[in-house]
Amino acid sequence: MDVDDDARTIGQRVRQIRYSRRKSLRVVAGLAGISKSTLSEIERGERAPSLKQIVALANALEIAPSELTKLPVPAPANGHTDSTTEAVRLALDAIDADRPGGMVLPVAVLRDQVAQIHQQRRACQFDEVATDLPGLIRNVHTTLATGTDHAELLDLAVYLHVHVTRLWLFHSGAPADLLRRTVFLTRRLAQERDEATALAAAMFAVADALQAGGAFQLGRDELDSITLPPTTADTAALVGQVTTSHAVAAMLDGRPGDVAAPMQAATELAERFGATGETDSLGFVFGPVDAGIVRMWLALEAGEPDQAASIAREVNPERHPFPVNQAHYWIQYGRALARLRGRRDDAVLALRTAEDLFPTKVRRDPMVRDVIAELLARSRGDAVGRELRGMAYRAGLPV
Repeated sequence: MDVDDDARTIGQRVRQIRYSRRKSLRVVAGLAGISKSTLSEIERGERAPSLKQIVALANALEIAPSELTKLPVPAPANGHTDSTTEAVRLALDAIDADRPGGMVLPVAVLRDQVAQIHQQRRACQFDEVATDLPGLIRNVHTTLATGTDHAELLDLAVYLHVHVTRLWLFHSGAPADLLRRTVFLTRRLAQERDEATALAAAMFAVADALQAGGAFQLGRDELDSITLPPTTADTAALVGQVTTSHAVAAMLDGRPGDVAAPMQAATELAERFGATGETDSLGFVFGPVDAGIVRMWLALEAGEPDQAASIAREVNPERHPFPVNQAHYWIQYGRALARLRGRRDDAVLALRTAEDLFPTKVRRDPMVRDVIAELLARSRGDAVGRELRGMAYRAGLPV
């Protein structure tokens, strides 16, 4: 799809593609199931769209959702993010060609390196992860190809791709095909391992990537095919994540009546097993803060920002042990506040808090960038307005 690089928000891309397709606001809005006024606000940058709206607009325009959410050129907050994305792609090419090209290392060394890079990702040390990830992917797969400690290395490869590779790519704004390629590789590794918990973790990663990319039915089918292990302290966080994904799938599928039951079950699970914030044996963490963040996201997708803000006031993000999850809380809170009359200053403060925790996420996530653009459209010349314009500038938005 040929869209000018000047289109730096989702709304601007919608408008440019709509113009190129010679479709009116009324026609596209009708096909997307939204009002003409809502579409006009989205195109003018006065309303940030939800994920469901993005996918509906892409379908109405007969394009992939990624055409609306891809980063502008040049991308903001780049550093060596784009070069690392390409290095990960080349590492996956090498793996598919059976020439991973890394070093053979003792499994204990690789285990320590994977644990360290996972902690770095959770601490929002984005650049540090970028420096080490492509080489670590090659080393794990090169060692795996030797056949030594095969089962343990398969588990380690699944762990690396579920918890680090796919999420680093997602937060970097990497192309959707690369993200999907990663999770499908992960599922193949888990199938070779043929162990229930590894397969459940890999299938969760596949479902999550499919849903995020707008393939709602495929994501739902993948979720429905997961066989969860018994719920224990060692598996509770994985079970909680998969359970909330069923609530997300119901919301995205247009089945709001099916959201409450899995979300309630996940919330109870979080209170029972996740109150300490400890990671389960599979590398997942799911506690009350995580459940609250998902509930906020669900309320936003349902078009209920006041409900999302109300949930946010019940959640203490500082209870979460990892900065990356704290940043997700502040992003959802900022999205909610941006939709509420008279809460502009609070919305900017929430998003600035998220930016301090996880700059790359705020500056490169297309939905967050559109929230910043929405706030910018009604910016004032006061101190908060200056703070907002600085944040917009760092996100590569015109100020």
